[in-house]
Amino acid sequence: MRTLRQAVAAMLAAAVLLVIVLTAIAGARQHPQDVPWTKLDLGDPVGMFTARKLATLTTDLPQCRALLDRAGVRYALLPPVQEERCGYADGVTFRPGGARRAVYRPTLGTSCAVAASLALWEWHSVQTEARLLLGSPVVGIDHLGSYNCRRIGSGEGGNWSEHATADAVDIAGFVLADGRRISVLDDWRGTGPEATFLHRVRNGACRLFATTLSPDYNAAHANHFHLDQATRGGLGWTVCR
Repeated sequence: MRTLRQAVAAMLAAAVLLVIVLTAIAGARQHPQDVPWTKLDLGDPVGMFTARKLATLTTDLPQCRALLDRAGVRYALLPPVQEERCGYADGVTFRPGGARRAVYRPTLGTSCAVAASLALWEWHSVQTEARLLLGSPVVGIDHLGSYNCRRIGSGEGGNWSEHATADAVDIAGFVLADGRRISVLDDWRGTGPEATFLHRVRNGACRLFATTLSPDYNAAHANHFHLDQATRGGLGWTVCR
């Protein structure tokens, strides 16, 4: 009798495990962006593991290029850069047209992983919030640069910045189709639609980048958002401030 009960219990446990596995498979098919082991597709909605998958592109230029091509993002490869302990071999710059609308001012060169993240940010956050809150799409994005061979905080000690490998970009403002300019420095504080827009696109960036720093972080970021795709090993944790 005891053997029979054990057999029934084992069968029930196996049945429960089977249901869990089938549910996981179904979930992966319906919501691949929320499952860690599915492949990244820039055409999928933003999900729980999108940022982590984007960060892995920092070491996979061929896959990153394939994703940009499939998504209709026009770009050109940049020549590799190598100086001291800095540099990159996966630099790209956006070209006009294609699936994106906003133009970066001045012309932006950054790592492919950051470029892919910026494209998703524009589609799923920047343009959506601009139309909803400001009644006009974004046609220009002002930035303070990407590649910069320096350490964090620009000091002589400490870890190297993600800017040192072009895996970071500093966003200063947005230009709307109707001519208005939304500035991180001038419009972050307040309760108007401009401030709400900036806070929402910061939150949208937090779902796509490994690190998102805004004026809420410290005075050094009073005039820009710092966005980067730092690789943090298997944990893949993100920073959002």
